[in-house]
Amino acid sequence: MVTVGLIGACILVYLWQASLGLQGGQAAVYSFGMIPARLFGDAELPAELVQVPAWATIFTSMFMHGGLLHLGSNMLFLWIFGDNIEDSMGHGRFLVFYLACGVAAALTQGVLSMESAVPMIGASGAVSGVLGAYVLLHPRATIRVLIFLGIFITMAHVPAMLALGVWFLGQLLNAAMTPPGEPGVAFWAHIGGFVAGMVLIPFFKHRDVPLLQAPYRRAWEVERRRGPWR
Repeated sequence: MVTVGLIGACILVYLWQASLGLQGGQAAVYSFGMIPARLFGDAELPAELVQVPAWATIFTSMFMHGGLLHLGSNMLFLWIFGDNIEDSMGHGRFLVFYLACGVAAALTQGVLSMESAVPMIGASGAVSGVLGAYVLLHPRATIRVLIFLGIFITMAHVPAMLALGVWFLGQLLNAAMTPPGEPGVAFWAHIGGFVAGMVLIPFFKHRDVPLLQAPYRRAWEVERRRGPWR
């Protein structure tokens, strides 16, 4: 329920951004995006752009996106992994967990680029927290992924630990090569959110939900172990 609600909220906010036009959309990014220099420094926005306090942009920035690809990729990851994490802790806890991971992601990026005047927007940091939690809950679950081999495209099932581990390694490498305050992808926010998800999941999950769970078995495999089909 919360996963679907978050996806719906992000889509509605994006449609609102698009309805403002190019200039209006850019103004909204500065009004509601998290600007490190405004949050941690003395930078101020023009009065006409100030819509919420600087601290509140940590939350508003999570629901804004810079384009359809940005929105689509974040929502795809949230759709795939979010429901499992929501099931492990319940609706209310999941919402708090998601927002907490987003806050950790924004602060990680902001602390490392306090003088940056570049607004940070997107659900990537909060979604990265969901991925970090998934690694600890379902490391051996298989994920169906597209693999590009030159001009050939194939699909394969790979363990979540491998798929998300490769993704996290990519974030680390890109973060090492990109100064935190530069325009572009906020790689440090992804890293901060992912680590926050791994740290927080033991405290948010229900007590009867174990970490490092075995992969799900399909129903027919379970029945086959029990005996002949009836």
